[in-house]
Amino acid sequence: MKYSSIALLAGVVWLSTAVTNQALASSSEAWAQHDADVKAACIKASGLKNAKPLGDIVLFEDNVGSALLLEGTYPGKNSKNQRGRKLCLYERTEGHNVHITDADTLIFKKK
Repeated sequence: MKYSSIALLAGVVWLSTAVTNQALASSSEAWAQHDADVKAACIKASGLKNAKPLGDIVLFEDNVGSALLLEGTYPGKNSKNQRGRKLCLYERTEGHNVHITDADTLIFKKK
């Protein structure tokens, strides 16, 4: 009886380790998918041509979401390919609302 209890305990420990490792792997994959979703949604909502992220995604608390600074060129003939920046807030709550605002003055470069 003693051996079967030890074998059962060893099995439970092994199983819980395997499940934990799988959960961690899923978590990494989930964050990678989150990052891809944020970039795609923000680029689309920005309205900029050839938009690309400037830096990494900034994470806030879950009730706020994630932020990303983008740079591209303003569309339209009158814009004369003027460079522009947009700040994007991506809500991580259900619905994943995206909020965009101009951010041309957020970063100044010395002349």
